[in-house]
Amino acid sequence: MIPAEEQAQRRAALRALLARPLLIAPDDAESLMLVRRHLTALSDWLRRETGWRLVADAETARLFKTAPLTDDATHPARGHNKEPFSRRRYVTLCLALSALARADAQTTLGSLADDVLTAAAEPSLAATGFTLTLENRSDRTDLVAVVRLLLGWGVLSRVAGDEDAYLSAGTDVLYDVRRPVLGVLLTGSRGPSTITASGFQARLAELTAEPVAETDELRNQALRRILTRRLLDDPVLYYDELTDDERAYLVAQRHNITGRIAEATGLLPELRAEGIAMVDPDDELTDVRMPEQRTDGHVTLLVAEYLAGRARAPRAELLAFVRRTAQAHAGYWRKGVTEPGAEVELLDVALDKLTALRLVDIDIEVTRDGTGTVIRGRPAIARFALADPTIREPGSPAASHTRTRQTRKATADAASTIF
Repeated sequence: MIPAEEQAQRRAALRALLARPLLIAPDDAESLMLVRRHLTALSDWLRRETGWRLVADAETARLFKTAPLTDDATHPARGHNKEPFSRRRYVTLCLALSALARADAQTTLGSLADDVLTAAAEPSLAATGFTLTLENRSDRTDLVAVVRLLLGWGVLSRVAGDEDAYLSAGTDVLYDVRRPVLGVLLTGSRGPSTITASGFQARLAELTAEPVAETDELRNQALRRILTRRLLDDPVLYYDELTDDERAYLVAQRHNITGRIAEATGLLPELRAEGIAMVDPDDELTDVRMPEQRTDGHVTLLVAEYLAGRARAPRAELLAFVRRTAQAHAGYWRKGVTEPGAEVELLDVALDKLTALRLVDIDIEVTRDGTGTVIRGRPAIARFALADPTIREPGSPAASHTRTRQTRKATADAASTIF
């Protein structure tokens, strides 16, 4: 029996790793200390339940996670202003990491820019259509976004200067290069230099490929690891997106799998006919929150409520809804929401969040009127519907018509087949 205090420390350490798979001493000293203290137990649990590898030393702790799905683009890297990374920025990031691997203990933004430009001029990269000159502000902004991402990861530490001054006046910035952090960034099961496949998807598949299980025991182990990873990483795991083997194994073992996750992490399982969600009562282990305050958060909640009441909605219908809603809430939302075209950005932000939370799917549908975008609610969006009005008897102290928004703790208990 593990003492309660030790179990609490292990849980805190594992939660820290799930929230931030790369911990560094300057920013995460307390969590790093807990990980190192319970390294053996954590490594054993992660290897057994997920197949993920954990290493830690005095400066870093790295959880080498394997993405459950390599085609999920709903959680991109984001820049200083929260804008998602484009393909161009991802390529620039790879070139910057390659340059830093050969850099000295200190480097400057100007020196890094020169190295990235040299790498971008390689014929094999240029043949793909990628170009980078840094002669315009857009290119320099992409490089600065990459540098700030590396600062957030702890690969770089700013010594002097400022990236905004580089953008506006070309002033240089000095950084320390934290080589121990740089050395543990890649999480593939094999080194990129050993990949022989051609084409992006084929190369990605080879980079993340795992050994094929040859016995029943190993196949069951592989299924358990795949499902545990998805329950830890995905907001909702739907049965209809699993293979037949995965679905059969999860149905038979769902209580055992979710029980082990709950014991180790404190996440609470919500089991429904359509799938499973591991809910965090502390609302910490997520990069996309809902509900959320401010204009974008309110728009997202209202769009979710609207979609919860219907199976599908054309994008044009949702744009009209957001436009009407902006007029109704103009006094509370940020300036400009009622300007022509403002509803496009508001809806895009809302749909990005709802897609990332596995609450909606966005499809292209061909009709008699032409081709259009259609948004379909997924089962878990039902939690954002409004309950039926409660009508108080006349003369009661609280006589009123009330509507109660459904939450995670009050979600259509009578309708057990709906999240």
